[in-house]
Amino acid sequence: MDFAKLLKPEAVKVLTSASSKKRLLQELGELAHSAYGLDASRVVEALQTREALGPTGVGHGVALPHARLEGLDEVVGAFVLLDKPIDFNAVDRQPVDIAFALFAPEEAGVEHLKALALVSRTLRAPSICSKLRANPNPATLYTILTSAQSEQAA
Repeated sequence: MDFAKLLKPEAVKVLTSASSKKRLLQELGELAHSAYGLDASRVVEALQTREALGPTGVGHGVALPHARLEGLDEVVGAFVLLDKPIDFNAVDRQPVDIAFALFAPEEAGVEHLKALALVSRTLRAPSICSKLRANPNPATLYTILTSAQSEQAA
């Protein structure tokens, strides 16, 4: 599992308009629609349902919202950098400015978990999050994310 398989360049966005968790989830739904052709309202509903089980704000300004969706045949992701952090009910109560959403097939087992582990491990690295926050350009963000794995392995 690697970022280049998980994330398309067009699924990376810098947001200037998200003022709430609900708005961020809507933006992720729209991004999933434009990048992967997923039904935006179904994506938002699935993300909200998952959030109701417990917040996916993992701390240090990072959120990993994720959901299983009918009709998907592989795990895909969407990345958003927010210009202003928002409250996401994160475990450390810190506002979130980095969100990486994962969408998995309903039957996905180990692939979904591998993708979640990869993203979580990568975004736990303070150096990678610092680079992401310092480069509000979607193409640069994509490059940072897709090259992060090789950096971590070195």
